[in-house]
Amino acid sequence: MPQYLVTFHLPDKYEPSLEDEAMHRDFHAFNRQMMSAGVRIFGGGLSPASNAKSLRKRPDGEVLLTDGPYLKAHEHVSRFSILECADMDEALAWARKGAIACRAPGEVREIFQRPAPKEATER
Repeated sequence: MPQYLVTFHLPDKYEPSLEDEAMHRDFHAFNRQMMSAGVRIFGGGLSPASNAKSLRKRPDGEVLLTDGPYLKAHEHVSRFSILECADMDEALAWARKGAIACRAPGEVREIFQRPAPKEATER
């Protein structure tokens, strides 16, 4: 069955103290619904994008490590779930519920799974 990454985004300067008890209740109820339905494989929240470390391969082969998110944007992923659903329509139905519970915009993307090269499976 296909798997989907469902993400929810918050602005860089998001203030968690603005979250009320109703939002926490709705979000936990949403997670329990996904678990009861057997679609949630894994999920979690992320620390602020300002805490991120980014890696970039340089032309000389070295890897440059910098503080902050890889992408410069005014919103970043704050919460995510890996769902196993029959199709994109089912994943979107769950994401709609999540957008309401999280009170945040989101995105759904199918996880591309490619078989390992033969030589990697022979070890």
